[in-house]
Amino acid sequence: MFQKVLVLNGPNLNLLGRREPAIYGSLTLGDVEECVRNHAAGRVEIIFEQSSVEGHLVDRIHDAGREGWGVILNAGALTHISIALRDAIAGADVTAIEVHITNVHAREEFRHRSVIAPVCEGVICGFGFRSYNLALDALLKAD
Repeated sequence: MFQKVLVLNGPNLNLLGRREPAIYGSLTLGDVEECVRNHAAGRVEIIFEQSSVEGHLVDRIHDAGREGWGVILNAGALTHISIALRDAIAGADVTAIEVHITNVHAREEFRHRSVIAPVCEGVICGFGFRSYNLALDALLKAD
């Protein structure tokens, strides 16, 4: 079992609670963090981070691979374009689960394709903030 899980959030997720509340709801990223930590309930240590800088996300995935951590990644818009994140997941040999708050397949066409999904253990989307907890449960069972 993983000793630690890195919950990594990409660009614009720091705006949750203010950004398009009709789509994303009123909870903040801090609320999501609290929910995930409570759900982990001592099963695993949670490292929760957000960055709008692609290189920082890549570096943290490398760290997770080196340390043997599991990864839950909501890459935001980088999901659809970042070969760097895709290669980081594959190259660092991490067990990662891609997560999205909304059902990306029910949204704009450009959101339907993920370049990181093929190197992830799985993808969970459309369950609101519960997507993170579902990903945590799946990740802990995948180990």
